[in-house]
Amino acid sequence: MLITAPPDLDLRHRRGSRGLRRVNLALFAAGLTTFMSLYSTQALLPALSRVFGVSPTASSLLVSLSTGALALAVIPVSSLSEHLGRTRVMLVSSVAAAVLGLLLPLSPSFPVLGLIRAAQGVALAGVPAVAMAYLADEVHPEALGGAMGRYIAGNTIGGLLGRLIPGFVTDLAGWRWALGVTAAGALLLTLAFWALLPASRCFRPARAGQGALLRHLRDPGLRRLYLMGLVLMAGFVTVYNYLGYRLLAAPFGLPQWLTGLVFLMYLAGTFSSPAAGSLADRVGRRPVMYGSFALAAAGLLATMPDTLPVLGLGLLLFTAGFFAAHSVASGWVGRRAVGGKAQASALYLFAYYAGSSLGGSAGGLAYEHGRWPATVGYGLVLLAVAAVAALRLAEPGARGPRPRRSPDLPLD
Repeated sequence: MLITAPPDLDLRHRRGSRGLRRVNLALFAAGLTTFMSLYSTQALLPALSRVFGVSPTASSLLVSLSTGALALAVIPVSSLSEHLGRTRVMLVSSVAAAVLGLLLPLSPSFPVLGLIRAAQGVALAGVPAVAMAYLADEVHPEALGGAMGRYIAGNTIGGLLGRLIPGFVTDLAGWRWALGVTAAGALLLTLAFWALLPASRCFRPARAGQGALLRHLRDPGLRRLYLMGLVLMAGFVTVYNYLGYRLLAAPFGLPQWLTGLVFLMYLAGTFSSPAAGSLADRVGRRPVMYGSFALAAAGLLATMPDTLPVLGLGLLLFTAGFFAAHSVASGWVGRRAVGGKAQASALYLFAYYAGSSLGGSAGGLAYEHGRWPATVGYGLVLLAVAAVAALRLAEPGARGPRPRRSPDLPLD
């Protein structure tokens, strides 16, 4: 199959251009506000367990409900963006999510808190569901990996702030103030996103319905990428959901505010995600992907000893490896999909956040029954599944053995 260059290729933002800098800043702000909101309750799980008298697994539902609702919403929201446009959907979504975040501190009970978190997950879906497709539409292929990595870097810092800020404020003023301060910061970042985001230049409205979804699901390479997103996120969320419980208990016995500092390890992803994306553009995605898996596995094993410096180093390596793998996989989806790019990205995100919701709660069962050794074992099994899924994944455009496919699918 001969793949020709898109007719609008000259309109796309190239490396070093002013337009690409604005795109990078806007999507960085979008990542910040989205992931500050999405994970604002994660650092508070032990405190919320005490306040509402619920188990660690039940408390983790405050993360799982929002990520699960997001997973269910990304596909319909991505379809909506094919008609209404990428920028409009992202901006409306981010504003709605910020407003819902301001309601969280007013929750009178655990069920009400969970209900608002689920609604916020639906609202948040518009940014991650569309951002990768927006980048694939608007950024020249030579710079796409780096742009995707910078967007994910914004995700990592947003996730970091969404955990650090509530962790610090809780010790000073309680969980309600912690969620309120986080929501106010997310609203300010949403306004910055609104001001910076360039209008789409290459978007064309399309009828990308069920046929596009089925076409993507028939592509074996995309199916492998979706599976990788699911299991990687399941392991990652499990580690950060339950590590706080371990650090608060013996032999560490750390205070809540100090336990929240483990989320500083997200900075490893801030650097590893753009570096991995740019490296994948130069040397290929497969070697970078397997290097990321190996780094994450080594880091996870290093969290086993009851020695705080060694545990910290292990968490740093695990986090860097996870975000590097996620950066490469998400960029690979945008490169591989032919037509309906928003829906191809949405399917990846559906799997990714389903992994967060379902896999994170399943990890709670591992923690409750076998504590940290069982949690590490669970994470290693998920990394092994991702490595197996990547075995037959070829570079975009590479020729090789492939099953029967529709003529408009990319080469496997």
